[in-house]
Amino acid sequence: MSAPKNNTINYIELPLTNNDATKSFYSTVFDWQFIDYGPDYICFNGADVDGGFNRDRQTGDAGTGALIVLFADDLEQTFSAVQSAGAQIHQEIYEFPGGRRFHFFDPNGNEIAIWGNPLTESDSNG
Repeated sequence: MSAPKNNTINYIELPLTNNDATKSFYSTVFDWQFIDYGPDYICFNGADVDGGFNRDRQTGDAGTGALIVLFADDLEQTFSAVQSAGAQIHQEIYEFPGGRRFHFFDPNGNEIAIWGNPLTESDSNG
C-alpha cells in the first residue's frame, strides 16, 4: 500500500444498515473485498479508493449529501448486474455532456451513480 497523497481523497465512508446484504451486493456486482470490524463497521477495498460502511452514519434522503460515482467500461452490463443484485434503480441510463450514467440505491439506501463513456457511432450501428 502506498503512502497517502496530500490533498487527495483517501477514504470514503458510507452509512450501513445491513452488513450481509452490503457485502453480498458489492462483492457480487463490483468484486469488492471486505474486512469486518465488528457488527457496525465493514471496510472495503478493490474500488481504487478504500472505504467503509459505518452503522453510526445515517442515510439521507435521495439527492442529499455526497454522491459516489463509479466508472464502468460496459455501462449496460453493469446496469444489468446492479438490477440482478436487487438494487432499486433511481434513474435509468441517461446521457450527459461527456458520457452516460445511471443512479441506484444500494442495500443501505445510499444513492450511488455509475457512469460510462458516451456511445459512439459504431456502438449505434453495432
